[in-house]
Amino acid sequence: MSLINRAIVTTLPLVPKPIVRKFSNRYIAGDTIVDAVRTIRELEKEGCCATMDILGEHISLKEEATSAVDGYLNALDTIHSEGINSNVSVKLTQLGMALDPEFCFKNIQTVVEKAKSLNNFVRIDMEESAHTSTTIDIFKRLRKEHQNVGLVVQAYLRRTRADIRSMLDEINPLNLRLCKGIYIEKRFIAYKDPHVINNNFTALLKELFERKAYVGIATHDLKLVWNAMHLIDTMGIPKDAYEFQMLLGVDEELRRIIVDEGHKLRVYVPFGQHWYAYSVRRLKENPQIAGYVVQNLFRR
Repeated sequence: MSLINRAIVTTLPLVPKPIVRKFSNRYIAGDTIVDAVRTIRELEKEGCCATMDILGEHISLKEEATSAVDGYLNALDTIHSEGINSNVSVKLTQLGMALDPEFCFKNIQTVVEKAKSLNNFVRIDMEESAHTSTTIDIFKRLRKEHQNVGLVVQAYLRRTRADIRSMLDEINPLNLRLCKGIYIEKRFIAYKDPHVINNNFTALLKELFERKAYVGIATHDLKLVWNAMHLIDTMGIPKDAYEFQMLLGVDEELRRIIVDEGHKLRVYVPFGQHWYAYSVRRLKENPQIAGYVVQNLFRR
């Protein structure tokens, strides 16, 4: 972490909300689903598709989880009625996983069944390592009855290779989003060296391709994008077996390059009232993005 980025992370809690809002506007569609739909329509003009996420996680009341379920059901209905090319991404803590895993399972099952009725898809996000096992267990239960659900795996976790192999042995077809991982973890849980994480990302991607999994290649790292394109070319991976995925507002030039080279690209489009907590958390967890945000503020 550079000294500048470290300083940014340290001072984030002191930054007034209006300033946080100013630099978060680029990375969050807005407060409402209307904002999300408008953003996705603009992305479609660029040749991109989307995954819609309602901001909010780690709820403390079951009523909050029920409200989140209603929000996702409405989002799926809106995607269908508006005819936009988007699925949804869901964090299980937002649906009550930390309160009651069985309650959470019923909630996510409701969302997945709604998506199935509309010929849509649900991506389950991976959160902190304390939730990894429960998240995978819930995903495996869902996949016994529903094919329209996928999971996120994190290349920086030491356990991920074993988790992937376990899922590959049990689930066919398997649909995973592969990302580096953003949460702060202990060294015995996650790799810390960026080169090791990148090497593991590429190795995991290769194994997923070899085992015929569908992969969402989620990265803004140019080296990893190049590695992925090299594997796609040399292994003869068909266009319908993968997609690239990026966060809204991050490295839009790279996004255009990927699309122009003929690859499918899905953009993560978050929206909702909980923009402040999301913005501060993401910037604290990823100082590179924090530095990127500040640099772009001064360029305008």
